[in-house]
Amino acid sequence: MEITAQTLADLLGGEIVGDPQIVVKAPARIEQARRGDVCFFANPKYEHYIYDTQASVLLVNRSFVPKKPVPATLIKVDDAYAAVSVLLDFFARLRRTRKRGNRFRARLSFRRSVACSARIGKGTYIYPQVYVGPNVRIGKDCILYPGVRIYHDCVIGDRCILHAGVVIGADGFGFAPQEDGSYRKIPQLGNVVIGDNVEIGANATVDRATMGSTVIESGVKIDNLCQVAHNVVMGKNTVMAALSGIAGSAKLGSHCMIGGQSGINGHISVADNTVLAGRSGIISDISEPGSKLMGYPALEYGTYMRAYALFRRSGGKSRPKE
Repeated sequence: MEITAQTLADLLGGEIVGDPQIVVKAPARIEQARRGDVCFFANPKYEHYIYDTQASVLLVNRSFVPKKPVPATLIKVDDAYAAVSVLLDFFARLRRTRKRGNRFRARLSFRRSVACSARIGKGTYIYPQVYVGPNVRIGKDCILYPGVRIYHDCVIGDRCILHAGVVIGADGFGFAPQEDGSYRKIPQLGNVVIGDNVEIGANATVDRATMGSTVIESGVKIDNLCQVAHNVVMGKNTVMAALSGIAGSAKLGSHCMIGGQSGINGHISVADNTVLAGRSGIISDISEPGSKLMGYPALEYGTYMRAYALFRRSGGKSRPKE
């Protein structure tokens, strides 16, 4: 898989400074690059790497003016950070195309279980060891990596990516306490509905609703090892980092950012554009859009930092000798 700098420049709408016919084979980090790699430079703290990098091609902002000669061919674009997303998507599609042409891999891809009543859109690629249950609907151009499980009646939109071990539509955690101290299972009769352009990380789970639907709206990104409980609604373009969980019937607005190892209580509402720092917990409604919260229970960021300063001072005093 060899691509010229000119091909990449045409793809990204960039301007070449250097050799347009130089060939690259793969993207790489600038500090680890070798000959034949393409890298990007957007953060000033990495500038020292560009003057001795082994990379063949570098994506840079149009405004970048080097302080000394750069050995690599430059492709100048409006926004190098944004362009790298397009670049990586381009190489990912090339890689998938190459794998589909491999007969051995194509034969392995049939080792999966798809119910006869399931409907799968054009261009969706299903890896080995995937289970797709009855009446499942999957849109076009999705990728289901090995070990994905999609239970009956669930709906997946277009261009979604489910990484290895993802489970969609397992029963919600619903149990009714009995007089003898035992718990009776409450049937979970709903489903999961996932919008377009959603990506869910490895071994994350989204439970089906007790009734109705658990809803993951378009553009949501969920990291590895996250839990989304029954009847949750996650608004458009909300992102959630690893090891976080949302309890049943919580409703998150759009464009929220949930830091790693965070938790959100059940049956509460969280306003649009809420930002929750890592290892924080929301236990009641957040009604103010754009809130930035930290800690458990989560407080406004500035309030929490002032309170934390008091915690440290009070905890740092030495105890009197007995």
